[in-house]
Amino acid sequence: MNLHRPADCIQACNECAAACDACAAACLLEDNIDMMRQCIALNRDCAAVCRLAAQLLAEDSNFSAKACELCSAVCEACAAECAEHAADHCQACARACLACAEACRRMAQVQAA
Repeated sequence: MNLHRPADCIQACNECAAACDACAAACLLEDNIDMMRQCIALNRDCAAVCRLAAQLLAEDSNFSAKACELCSAVCEACAAECAEHAADHCQACARACLACAEACRRMAQVQAA
C-alpha cells in the first residue's frame, strides 16, 4: 500500500471504521461490559472520524489534511485502549487503528505540503 495516495488512505480509513464497528459490537457481548465502556466509546468515535476523513479525502476537500490529523489522533487513542484488552476483536481493532493512524499522518503531511 502506498500511504501517499489518497485512495490508499481512504481504504485504511474504511477498514479501520469497519474494525471499530465490529469491535464495539463484540464488546457489547462481553461478560463485563462495564470494563468495555471506554473501548466502545472510542470505537464509535474512531469509526465516525475515519468515515469523515475518508469522505473529505474522496471529495478532495480543503479540510482533508485537518481531518486526517484528527483521525490519526483518534485512531491512536482507540488503538491504545483496544490494546489493553486481550479479546481478539480488540487486538484486531488496535492493529487497524495503528495502520489508519499511520496512513492519515502521512496523508496529512502530503495534503498540507
